[in-house]
Amino acid sequence: MRAETGASLAGQGPAEVSAGTARIPAPDLGARPALAVLAGLSLSHLLNDLVQSLLPAIYPLLKESFRLDFGQIGLITFVFQGTASLLQPAVGLYTDRHPLPFSLASGMGLSLAGLALLSVASGYGALLAAAALIGLGSAIFHPEASRVARLASGGRYGLAQSVFQVGGNAGTALGPLLAAFVVVPHGQGSVAWFCFAALAGILVLSAVGRWYRQHLATTPRIARKSSGAAAGSLSRARIVATVTILLGLIFSKYFYMASFSSYYTFYLIHRFGVPVALAQVYLFVFLGAVAAGTILGGPIGDRFGRKLVIWISILGVLPFSLALPYVSLAWTVMLSVPIGLILASAMPAILVYAQDLLPGRIGLVGGLFFGFAFGMGGLGAALLGELADHFGIERVYELCAFLPALGLLAVFLPRLR
Repeated sequence: MRAETGASLAGQGPAEVSAGTARIPAPDLGARPALAVLAGLSLSHLLNDLVQSLLPAIYPLLKESFRLDFGQIGLITFVFQGTASLLQPAVGLYTDRHPLPFSLASGMGLSLAGLALLSVASGYGALLAAAALIGLGSAIFHPEASRVARLASGGRYGLAQSVFQVGGNAGTALGPLLAAFVVVPHGQGSVAWFCFAALAGILVLSAVGRWYRQHLATTPRIARKSSGAAAGSLSRARIVATVTILLGLIFSKYFYMASFSSYYTFYLIHRFGVPVALAQVYLFVFLGAVAAGTILGGPIGDRFGRKLVIWISILGVLPFSLALPYVSLAWTVMLSVPIGLILASAMPAILVYAQDLLPGRIGLVGGLFFGFAFGMGGLGAALLGELADHFGIERVYELCAFLPALGLLAVFLPRLR
């Protein structure tokens, strides 16, 4: 895949900024993003997350076929997201030192293997193994894809991350919809049809890998490592504290998101008597709002500052989340739209803020934050499943409604240049 000839890459501009005693190259903000590369990353992210979202989307089918309880459903999610969570920071740290251009396609290959196993699994152990393979694919894909998006940004880091991440959100939104109209009517075996999506992802990522390899060959190592803003005069302790706050905000976002991604369909079915297929459509409405919020968060952060976006995108959900457990079906569906829209705008801003904080550790930042997000989603699914088994699915939403209040932590974030 060839980027536009005029597209220069982040970190190649002539200007410099100060970082402690070092002088590092600043990005050329007048450079043009490598649009073909960003489009390929967004499309492959769509295909990757579409494959992954099939797993939770068919939970009602698996629950009935394998006679699972909510705790076992939560354990499947925990294995999938826990695997991705533990490995992503390690992958990011390794590729900071040893970039692997074609690891993206390899990660998609593991997801393909997991999808194939899921389509023929005949026992609970096979379901867990399929979830682990899909998690391994995510662990390899996300850190390197996030790095390539930054390299192809032309200095517009928020825009690049939004374009990259919105592909994933779109894939996550399409998964339940396709599950409702393909897997639910035709059964577990029809999951194998989606192997073609994974194969398409491998082809796209192979092309992206060729661009990445060419970039590595033509760009000096110091420019690749130091592209972006600098933390400036912040002490090491302040940087650690800031990263901890950001992880706390990720916890709030993804723990609450787990209540929707894993249990929203069960909530609608149990509380309002909604049919399974219609519940999947309502989940698609929420996930579509998530996709829209993702594409808005990055550019708004580029223009008005990432701290403002982070502040609003977490705390701004609170009024809607508090109201949701006590309203009718129509209002539940309507409230899910601003919840998804506002909450999703946080991730591009948080990720770019962290990359600006640690400009020489782009892979580690991507792995740490995507990994932590997956981990919190998995842990949330497991714990909320047990909560639903013991106290009812409605209680899950009553308690999770208070999680966005953790957005108050954003007041302690320093303002970066």
